Amino acid sequence: MILVTGGLGMIGAHTARALADLGHQVVVTAHRRAEVPSFLAGRVTVETLDVTDRDAFLALADRHEITDIVHLAGSIPGDDPVAYFRTDMAGLLNALDAARARSVRRFAVASSIGVYIGRPEIPWHEELPLPAAHLPHLIVAFKKAGEPVVTHALQGTGVQPVLLRIGSTWGPLMDPESPFNPIPPYVSAVLRGEEPPPLHADDGGDTCYAPDAGRAIALLMTAPSLRHDTYNVSSGRPFTYREVADALEAEARPGGGGAHPYLDITRLTEDTGFKPEFDPAAAVADYVAWRSANSR
Repeated sequence: MILVTGGLGMIGAHTARALADLGHQVVVTAHRRAEVPSFLAGRVTVETLDVTDRDAFLALADRHEITDIVHLAGSIPGDDPVAYFRTDMAGLLNALDAARARSVRRFAVASSIGVYIGRPEIPWHEELPLPAAHLPHLIVAFKKAGEPVVTHALQGTGVQPVLLRIGSTWGPLMDPESPFNPIPPYVSAVLRGEEPPPLHADDGGDTCYAPDAGRAIALLMTAPSLRHDTYNVSSGRPFTYREVADALEAEARPGGGGAHPYLDITRLTEDTGFKPEFDPAAAVADYVAWRSANSR
């Protein structure tokens, strides 16, 4: 059975669905969120778990005979950065303890496109050395710091680490007014019949629709073998806000332009056969249909 922590969040839920679609038994954990998305109802086992509780984490792994772990659970930083780092590091270390105790096959953990900040090359690929750079958010800082923690903790254990450098992901279950991605608030305004917030039509960069991100992670967890420990997870192409606006039959104001960073997914495609199913137009159409019956 494959464990997905944070499995009722956006990326976790779509990962769990993709794993179930591939025929695997899946247990997902949630802490504060209790509502199970319609596309997971009856398809996965849901466990309430505070990932900072080591004993509870180990007991869950034993109870379900976990064979692989996808650790996506995380908290939102408050005013105290040390408290945030302490909470998420405790969760990560407990997940690693469970992986080692159960001798799972693979342990995947969410990293971020933000680890590449400071690299001038486009697109960003996994072999680029990560620079020392000012990072814009505590979440990115923690994920960048967590990568060597995972690889060192699993060295010599037989558990394969899989560092998921996830791109800018959006879609069903994301906060419709998210401050982290302008697409859901833009769509929300259009659905309300309001003027959407202005976006530079030729700006954009990396984006990945959540069902594609979940399927990519599922393929990485179930591939017979992987040649690497680090994989970019995204659509593998840049996009512009003009594409979103055109899909909504709206207009974004002109401006911006230039080259924008995005993730190269050659490694992901070569090792798993992954190809995105959603271009921006298909993603917007699917998201609008989802939002017609769901609040998030």
